[in-house]
Order: sequence, then C-alpha cells, then structure tokens
Amino acid sequence: MAQKTKARRTVVIGMLGTTLDTGMGAHRWSRWRPTVSLCQQEDLLVHRLELLHPPAATSLAAVIRDDIGQVSPETQVRLTSLPIRDPWNLEETYGALLDHVRAQSFHPEDEDYLVHITTGTHIAQICMFLLVESRLIPGRLVQTSPGKAKQDGAAGTHAIIDLDLSNYDTLAARFRQQQREGLSFLKSGIDTRNAAFNRLIERIEQVAVQSRAPLLLTGPTGAGKSQLAKRIYALKKARNQVTGPFVDLNCATLRGDGAMSTLFGHVKGAFTGAVGDRPGLMRQANGGVLFLDEIGELGADEQAMLLRALEDKRFLPVGSDKEAESDFQLIAGTNRDLQLDVERGRFREDLLARINLWTFRLPALRERPEDIAPNLQYELDQASQALGTRVTMSKEAQEHFLRFATSPEARWSGNFRDLNAAVLRMSTLAAGGRMTRDVVDEELERLRAQWGPTGASATSGCEDVLAEVMGAARAAALDRFDRVQLADVVTVCRSARSLSDAGRTLFAQSRAQKKSVNDADRLRKYLARIGLTWSEVSGRDAE
Repeated sequence: MAQKTKARRTVVIGMLGTTLDTGMGAHRWSRWRPTVSLCQQEDLLVHRLELLHPPAATSLAAVIRDDIGQVSPETQVRLTSLPIRDPWNLEETYGALLDHVRAQSFHPEDEDYLVHITTGTHIAQICMFLLVESRLIPGRLVQTSPGKAKQDGAAGTHAIIDLDLSNYDTLAARFRQQQREGLSFLKSGIDTRNAAFNRLIERIEQVAVQSRAPLLLTGPTGAGKSQLAKRIYALKKARNQVTGPFVDLNCATLRGDGAMSTLFGHVKGAFTGAVGDRPGLMRQANGGVLFLDEIGELGADEQAMLLRALEDKRFLPVGSDKEAESDFQLIAGTNRDLQLDVERGRFREDLLARINLWTFRLPALRERPEDIAPNLQYELDQASQALGTRVTMSKEAQEHFLRFATSPEARWSGNFRDLNAAVLRMSTLAAGGRMTRDVVDEELERLRAQWGPTGASATSGCEDVLAEVMGAARAAALDRFDRVQLADVVTVCRSARSLSDAGRTLFAQSRAQKKSVNDADRLRKYLARIGLTWSEVSGRDAE
C-alpha cells in the first residue's frame, strides 16, 4: 500500500498594521484590512499566522486574531510583542526582527513560509525584505492589496513574490545579457578564446561591479593592465557605482620631492617654487578611481601615506597642518614580485596586505596563442582608425603572420605593445590599404631582429622570464648556462597548448632517433629537477 504524502503547511510571518488593520465596530467588516484579508483568500490557506506587533498595540492584535478566527477557523494565530519603541528607527526595528527570527526554528521541508510586507512602517517592510533576501527567513514575500472590483469585496487580492531570480526567465536572461555586455566591454569587444583568460575576466567583472576594495593587477609589461583599469572604471561608471573621475599615474615617473606633491598635493610656500596650492592626484580622484601603475616604484614615505589614505580616507598635503579627505577606489598595477620586494625591505608588508585583497594576474600574450587571431583583427581596426583608411590583410598574409605569431619563435616580449606596433607598421606600409605577404615578411624579419637572442638584451630577457616564474632570487642562484636553457624552455611552455605539445617542440630532434619516447614525462622531470611544475611555467592547469 502506497504511503500517503504529508501535506505541507503554509506559515505567514507579518507585522500588524496599526493604521491599515484598525477597526473596532461592526463596520470594520466592510473595510479592507490587509492582515485579515490575507486569511480570506480563496486560493491561499494560511495554517499559521505569526503576527508581530509593538507593545502598545496588544489590544488591536487581539481583535485581529479573533476576526481571523471567524473568517478562517483553520488558521492558528500566534501573537508576539516585539520591543520596538520607534518603528521608524532602522537599527532598532531590524535588531528586534533579527533577534526574533534567530530564535525561531524553521522547517522548510514541511512548511512553506511567506512574509507579509503590506503592513508596518516602510522601515519594517524593508527589514522584512532583507531578512528574506538574505535567507534568514527561508521563504517568499506575499503582498495584499484592496480589490479593484466589487466582487473582490473586503478580501482584496494577493500576490506572491519569489526573490529567487532563477524562477524569472526573462529577468534572469536580462541579468545574463548585462553580464555578457560587461565581459565584452572589459575585453574591448574582442572575442577571446583562451579559457583561463576568459575565466579571469569573468571574475574581474564580478568583483568590479560589487566591490570598492582595492584591485591589484599584476603581469608583465604590455599585458594590458592600464587598458583594463580604464575599462573597469568605465564599467563602474556605466553602472552608476562611481561619480568621480579616472585618475592614473605611472609611479615610475615620480622623482624626488615632487612625488609627495604629485600624489598628495601641497600648500603655497611648502617648498621653493610652491607658488600656489596644488590639490594632488589623490584629491582629484575623490569619488572615482585612482590607478597607480608600477606601484612597486613608490618610495617608503609615499607608501606610508598611501596606506593611511586607504585606511582612513585622510592624508596630509605637503606643508599643511590640516588633513585632506578623499574617498576613491584604488587599482594598482605592477610587473614586479611585490612579495619578494617585501622580503627585501623595498615594499611595505602592511600596504601589500591592504591592496592584494583582489589580485589578478594578466597573462603574457605568448601564454594566449589562441587569442592572437582575434587581437590581430582588433589591432587592424585600431590601425585603420589611426591612419584614417580601411586596412585589410589578404588570406595568405594573415595565415602567414599567424603561423609565426603563434609559434615558439615569437617571443612577444613587449606583449600587446609589440603586437600593436607590428600591426601599425604593416598597416602603414600596406599599399592601398591591402596588406600582402611581402609586407608581413618584412615585419617578421624586423621582429626576429628585435627579439634576437644576442648580447646583453638576451641575458636581460632570460632574467625577466625567470623572475616571473621563480622569483629573482632563485633565478639569480642559477648558473648563466642553466638560466639561458631554462628561459627557452619556459618560453616554449608558455606558447604551447599542452605539456605534450611543449615536449614535442623541445625534443623534436632527439625524438626522431628513439623508438619509444614520452616527451611530456621528459619535460616534467626536467622541470621537477629545478623545483618547478608545468602549471608554474605555463600558467595553465596541470594535465
């Protein structure tokens, strides 16, 4: 015999309406009283009503309980007096409701909970909404309203509101579309294909629109930190999350006494040449975003002042005995290992702790070979605007350029700056706006010469690559022979699509002489001897 399913009970939590629910004489039955009408709905059976009320309204609450007993005998009404003296005080009202809710035992597996938000002050209604939205009350909202037609009578109508947006297909679709637009905007409209980069942008979009905490953008020079910072600001501006301007500064350009003045401003007469007051970039960024690129170049005094400005929103302009205020969001950029700088005493540990709540590493261009094609088209469009003429590439020229651009031979040491410069040069030389293979060949020779592994530049390039992967201290401990070899291995790994692909490239010659080979395992063991993993050198997940 089949077991009978236990019927779920409907429980309503509501605040007594000391104005809307009033009525003491016989005429009260012709009036619309929200709490009573809720229990008169033909298609809503309320099994239990938790009716909350201020201490002074105990008599009215008893009348409402008795009247509900007449129109809905199935409804159990439980009265609870809340210690609310001023129902228009948000802190007091929310505190009393929160204490009450926390003391309750909810059984969502057996009961459906509704929160009545028609009665009570606007403050009480807001508090009820917040308790449902935060899931402290595991239920939905119910709203009652007076009937529009005679047949509705004093019962009026009701509507149930579910705050789970996944139940609203149209609204959910609009939110998803808004998110897609935000992601596309952050990527400058480029249809990037690298999965890791796309996940990174999704996370940045989520944090950017929900938080005003500092953001730290790391990655090699030319990876797009400045461009992304501007896009983050523009996105926040479009979402009405900032009102002030975007102010940016490359900290590497700051020198001497002018550094403090540039950032924090000065008063007239603060030093020789200070003929007037200067507000400083920090005050200019009030209400907006301050982007400090190469933040690792800041001096010790500037770091200390910046820390206080972030924590207290206050700082002291040069030569002033009166503090200034500025409320801004900080976006910092660096291509250095700030943790290593902390260990060397070059960067404040407390400042790093303050700015790396949200840290995002932008990968180098060579780590995103699948994104070179869409970025090539973007750069062609940018070059066309700069030159004032439409520039295109023949199919042969484009395929030839991309073969080189996605190969281990292409170092892209300047990242997107190198790509931008290459496309602009080729576009300038494209006769009639049509780029041929000859133009591409000329540019490839120029890039090969620029990236050629000769002289001091090659040594410097090795050091930069290895410093990114293992830190400058560990890289410096290697012999020069090992540094050059490892730098080439890292470069190939970052360009390869997988560990196996990198192994095939690195061991192409020796593979031909062996009957059985495992290039991936050979590469993995080489990296392990140096204390590295595939994930660390490639920026991709382990296979």
